[in-house]
Amino acid sequence: MAKVLMYKKNPCPYCDRAANFFETKGIAYDVVDLTDKPEEIDRIKSETGWRTVPIILINGKLIGGYTDLKALDDEGKLKVMLEE
Repeated sequence: MAKVLMYKKNPCPYCDRAANFFETKGIAYDVVDLTDKPEEIDRIKSETGWRTVPIILINGKLIGGYTDLKALDDEGKLKVMLEE
């Protein structure tokens, strides 16, 4: 199974939606909470090139945010990525 990592902060409705998505689908994932850690947020944004949270990675590859995650699932591509 792929390693799924999500960077989040509070409040963040899209982070909550992503977490709910993973839990509903039974997808194991790790969370790094960046609430009250602006320096860490800036570092992760610089590393990934992604400007908003959540920042979701699968096997170290940037997926994007919740909308991107949902689109991959709708297209049937998420399952393939999770099996890699």
